[in-house]
Amino acid sequence: MGVFEAILLGSLQGLTEFLPVSSSGHLVIGQELLGIHVPGNAFEVVLHVGTLFSVLAVFWSDIVGFLRTLQDKSTRNYILALAFGTVPAVICGLFFKDAIQSAFDNVNFVAGALVCTGIILFVGKCFTGNKDQVSIRNGFLIGIAQAVAIIPGISRSGLTITIGLCLGVKSDSAARFSFLLSIPVISGAGLLTALDLLESNEPLLSIPVLIAGFFSSFIVGWISLKWLFSLLQSGKFYWFGFYCVGIGILVWII
Repeated sequence: MGVFEAILLGSLQGLTEFLPVSSSGHLVIGQELLGIHVPGNAFEVVLHVGTLFSVLAVFWSDIVGFLRTLQDKSTRNYILALAFGTVPAVICGLFFKDAIQSAFDNVNFVAGALVCTGIILFVGKCFTGNKDQVSIRNGFLIGIAQAVAIIPGISRSGLTITIGLCLGVKSDSAARFSFLLSIPVISGAGLLTALDLLESNEPLLSIPVLIAGFFSSFIVGWISLKWLFSLLQSGKFYWFGFYCVGIGILVWII
């Protein structure tokens, strides 16, 4: 894989990470179309770290606000909701790592998961939340959804925001919680992968390729995250359900 392919895949990751269309699923399809096989998942993690920085950039004021108001009970409860919401994905990643990794090599499985994502988004259209705050209980339930979305083809943002809506949380509040919830999970995955690489003989990609992938996913991710919030406010979030079902069926046929 060269720098140009890395920029393409990084841009694809940045665009699809926050939109409810499954970035991991699109990376599998994108590599298949480009005829690229990258051993291991180090490159995917680099791209995810790039989009992690997008989240940090967009929500930096929120993070600073949490640190300044730690004495406030509502802030502490929100942080606890994020902490409990992180647990399911950690457990899933530690105990089902090999099964999840094998799913990344099955394009037909990803296609079916994308169709499931589309159906999930249509279901979310039926719910309208009115709660601004995410409780600890709801945070844990949204965290379970995040763990399920480790499966390639299941959109993390699509599933977690939809579950938030089903639990009565407003769309923008559900999205805010969803993306803040991604910070510890992506950070932990990046750290574990780095440790695995140090202990393995997996061939490393070149530094220019990694840098190109990182910055393209960061820049495009920042733009798409801003765009997503405007889509939520316009009530057009579920439109991506048509795309997911369509692309899933198309990949299945091809």
